[in-house]
Amino acid sequence: MLPEFESAKELFSPYSLDVSCETYQKLEEYAAFLVDYNEKVNLTAITDGDGILKKHFLDSLLLHSLCAEQFPQNGKVLDIGSGAGFPGVPLALLRGDLDITLLDSLNKRIVFLTQLCEKLGLHYTAVHGRAELMAKEDAYREQFDVVTARAVAALPTLAEYSLPFVKIGGFWLAMKGPSEELKPALQAIRLLGGKLIDTHQYALPDGEDRVIYVVKKVSPTPTKFPRNSGQIKAKPL
Repeated sequence: MLPEFESAKELFSPYSLDVSCETYQKLEEYAAFLVDYNEKVNLTAITDGDGILKKHFLDSLLLHSLCAEQFPQNGKVLDIGSGAGFPGVPLALLRGDLDITLLDSLNKRIVFLTQLCEKLGLHYTAVHGRAELMAKEDAYREQFDVVTARAVAALPTLAEYSLPFVKIGGFWLAMKGPSEELKPALQAIRLLGGKLIDTHQYALPDGEDRVIYVVKKVSPTPTKFPRNSGQIKAKPL
């Protein structure tokens, strides 16, 4: 399914990624299960091994490589809109110490992620729910060291979905393409208690550009946020 391990090592090398043979075998199992499951339930448009390795696995692993200092030992991580498990599942494979929760609004994806967890023998929790509702619950609000989101929505909207989950001193890591401007989101980030502290720009092997915005939670999110989905869509912050 995936390219041979030695070929993958050459692919990872320029990015200073050290992935063990054992971890790569798990990625191979992940890819095979994803492609097989995708025939029944649409989870991804990328179904070739090379594409999965570069556009899903490498992209997800680079989040940890570029933002390693943001992930504390035994930290609590929330992946919003996890979909087919990116970047949350590769993070779980790389860092077994992390307490990872995968959140998605479509139950069919949660069913897949739960079965994948059992198949790979990983420790993460897959939760069916909407971010704007879950962020109002005490068990989730401002409880996470790191919140990740990969191209889920426009940045101002994504900030409102994400920052209410981040604890004070924690981080929101927003994975985006380069075409979206950051400036319209800065007001929303400040209003929601965040502060942009870093930006990581990189390119995948096929030349596609990516960017990770690192936002630190410096003050509590006002209790009126997040608003309901209709308000968020009608009038982004």
